[in-house]
Amino acid sequence: MSRHFANLTYTATVRAEQRRRHGEELSPGAGDPSPRLGLREASFIAARDTAFLATVNAQGWPHVQHRGGPPGFLCVLDETTLAFADLGGNRQFVSVGNLQDNDRAALLLLDTAARRRLKILGRMRVLEAPAVSAGELPADVPIALLPGLQPLARAPGAERVMVMQVAAFDWNCSQHITRRWSEAELLAHGLALPADL
Repeated sequence: MSRHFANLTYTATVRAEQRRRHGEELSPGAGDPSPRLGLREASFIAARDTAFLATVNAQGWPHVQHRGGPPGFLCVLDETTLAFADLGGNRQFVSVGNLQDNDRAALLLLDTAARRRLKILGRMRVLEAPAVSAGELPADVPIALLPGLQPLARAPGAERVMVMQVAAFDWNCSQHITRRWSEAELLAHGLALPADL
């Protein structure tokens, strides 16, 4: 586990549970205590077409919601910032509402074919599409997120931009990830799903 992730997640209660179950606390990890997304993380994030976003409401209840788009919909802006176009969904606005009360969020990213997963903790800003101006975003936001915004790009159905300031990340254990492949991954290997699925 990365040190910056352990610093946030190994609370006193967690450390007490580690002592109870292991006889000692787990190491807080090695490396840089500050989270810096490197090439490994940026490449993994850019290749994802799906993510799971966790938020917490004002009463302390967690909520997990799927977010998706074409590979590259998640954009690493710099070593500590990522963003994505938020597409229209079920019209409940639970995640967006929760972030107004508590800006802490988590992303879980999976590559089931390679059995890898990346957890990211951070603080999330929600920028509504009509209100977003280029000045509100880092200068290097890729041209591809939202219609009508510069320098953001065009993603049909995008309603807002979610910008996460990364507080910590961790490459998590792959032990129990079931291997699965997307249709695009199968096609890339010359395999096709049956037409009646």
